[in-house]
Amino acid sequence: MMADPAITDADEGRHGPGPGADWEESWYFDFVAAGGQLAGYARLALRPGEGGAWWWSAVVGRDLPYVLVREHDIALPRAGTLEIRASGLWAEPICETPFEHWGLSLEAFAIALDDPTDAYGHERGDPIPLGLDLEWEPETPPAVWPVASGGRYGQAGAVHGEVLVGSRRFIVTGTGATEHAWGRRDWWPRTPPAPDSGWLAGRLDPGTAIGPGPDVVADLALDDRGLLAGGVVTGPDGAAVTVHPIRHAPLQVPAADGRISRLARALCRLEAGVGRSGWAWAERLQPASRTRGDRTSGT
Repeated sequence: MMADPAITDADEGRHGPGPGADWEESWYFDFVAAGGQLAGYARLALRPGEGGAWWWSAVVGRDLPYVLVREHDIALPRAGTLEIRASGLWAEPICETPFEHWGLSLEAFAIALDDPTDAYGHERGDPIPLGLDLEWEPETPPAVWPVASGGRYGQAGAVHGEVLVGSRRFIVTGTGATEHAWGRRDWWPRTPPAPDSGWLAGRLDPGTAIGPGPDVVADLALDDRGLLAGGVVTGPDGAAVTVHPIRHAPLQVPAADGRISRLARALCRLEAGVGRSGWAWAERLQPASRTRGDRTSGT
C-alpha cells in the first residue's frame, strides 16, 4: 500500500524523543466486531520525558460489563520493540508489514465496571482476566495530519483474531483502525477543547471508512456525567453523519501534580440517511479541573 510522501516505512517504528515532559509517541488500535456486539481499543504511549510508558485497553459488548486496563507506571520498552511489562500486564504491538499489517497481543488483569463513570473515580471494580490476540490489516492509505512538530497518521481496515474476557472467548471478525502519533501532547488543557475537536474512526455500510484522519470533523456533546452524548460528524465527502453513543468506555488521565483529565470514549452507532448505518469509536477530551473521586458533571 502506498504511503503519503510525508511518511516512510520507518515511521511505523519508534522515533527519537523530543524535548519536554509532554513529548509523547503513541500507537492506537481499535476494533468493532460485526454487528457491534463486541468492541474494544488499546493504546500504548511512550513518555520518555517522564521516564515511562502508559497502556490503556478496554472492551465493551452485549452482556458484558465495561472491562478496563489503565496502567501509567510502566518501564519504557527496550530499544527496537514495543513490548511492555508491569504487574499483571504484558502487551506487545508488532508491525509485521509497514502500513499493511499490525499484530497485538495482551495478557492482563483488568477491572470490570458496572457503571462506566467509575472510571472517572476510584476505578473500583471486580478483577477479571483480559486477553487480546488480534491483527489489523489496513485497507486505506495513511491519512496524515498536518503537524508542525512531530507526526500523526491513521488507517482504517479489517480486524480479526480472539478476545478473552474472564472465561469467555470471542472470535473477532470486523473492522477497526490504527493511529500513530509523535510530538507534544497536552492531556491537561486548562480550557475546554472545542466540541468539534472530537476524534472519530469508523465505517458506514457497505464499506465507507470515516476516519481516522484530519478531514473528519467530529462535533460531539457531553452529558451531565461527562460521557459522550452524541453529535454530528462531517465525513470526507462532506456528508453529515449522526453519532449515537451505545456503549461507554471512558477513562481518567492523572497528572503528576494532581490534576486529572477525563477522556470520554464510546462505541457509537452511525446514521447517514435512509439505509446507511455503521459503527465507530469516538472520543472527546475534557479539561483538567477535577481531582480523583470527583463525580461531578463534565464540561
